[in-house]
Amino acid sequence: MEFRRLGKSGLQVSALSFGAWVTFGQQLNVDEALAIMTAAYDRGCNFFDNAEVYARGRAETIMGEALQKAGWRRDSYTVSSKVFGGSIENPSPIQRGLSRKHIYEACYQAIDRLQCDYLDLYFCHRPDRETPIEETVRAMTELILRGDVLYWGTSEWSATEIMEAYAVARQYDLIPPTMEQPQYNMFARYRFEVEYDRLYHEDTVGMGTTIWSPLASGLLTGKYNNGIPEDTRVNLPGYEWLKAMVESEEGQQRIAKVQELAKIADELGTSMPKLALAWCLKNPHVSTVITGASKVSQVEENFEALELVPQLTDDVMETIEAVLDNKEERLYGAS
Repeated sequence: MEFRRLGKSGLQVSALSFGAWVTFGQQLNVDEALAIMTAAYDRGCNFFDNAEVYARGRAETIMGEALQKAGWRRDSYTVSSKVFGGSIENPSPIQRGLSRKHIYEACYQAIDRLQCDYLDLYFCHRPDRETPIEETVRAMTELILRGDVLYWGTSEWSATEIMEAYAVARQYDLIPPTMEQPQYNMFARYRFEVEYDRLYHEDTVGMGTTIWSPLASGLLTGKYNNGIPEDTRVNLPGYEWLKAMVESEEGQQRIAKVQELAKIADELGTSMPKLALAWCLKNPHVSTVITGASKVSQVEENFEALELVPQLTDDVMETIEAVLDNKEERLYGAS
């Protein structure tokens, strides 16, 4: 397993990690989750991602129980949570957001559900424009100083918002965010590759990244190439948005591109999921790719993507770019 430094921190995270979104609490029980996490852990995975909003806290509970059953040394893995949306249906204003009150309470609730003494990584799941950024940065700093959190970061914040948090931290001698968790895949590129570009450099933020949705919600697996299978999450309650996206004109255009990309995968002697994951891993600004799975066999296949990365030569990458035809070189409006 390859390990990569998480931004300016000294933390080394596995290039492929595992997340609980969608499956934990909706498709998998504790024993099933343990089997899948063990398959990832045995292949070198040392980062398990979660959030208070995933299955309204149930995903964290399942992961916590699975970790207890696994009995792994606590210093052999990292675990995360995210704060913003709350862990109950229809949360009140003080049960969501990035106020000091909710950040504190959500942190300790996550620690309790995950059955751990501290969170390695704690993300602000979305920006909260109703809370002063100084309050959020100060609350995260205090949690780190207490030893309840080791590193904090953001998820789906704009580059401007991340820079503001960093500037506030430097102004008031607080701890700045270490990492961002953005969506990144062959079809979602602009923010990661262009908007964030200045944040990766050591002379600015030196930001690490824990990217999510590397398979574009399953689109890049090729499973929708011939219609929507019955046993897919598209048919789960709450995922009507995903079904609409797959069936939309844009979705169908993307499926046509996946069909072309599948030919490249065939020529490389690999599968479409492994090609999509390896493509993400090829980007030097990706600290870790968060994978998901509902079956052990999917974990086994996903982690084989590491072996494919060396095969993605400049020529192969150019062939992929010709199919995607969606690379942006500069910020919109920039000269």
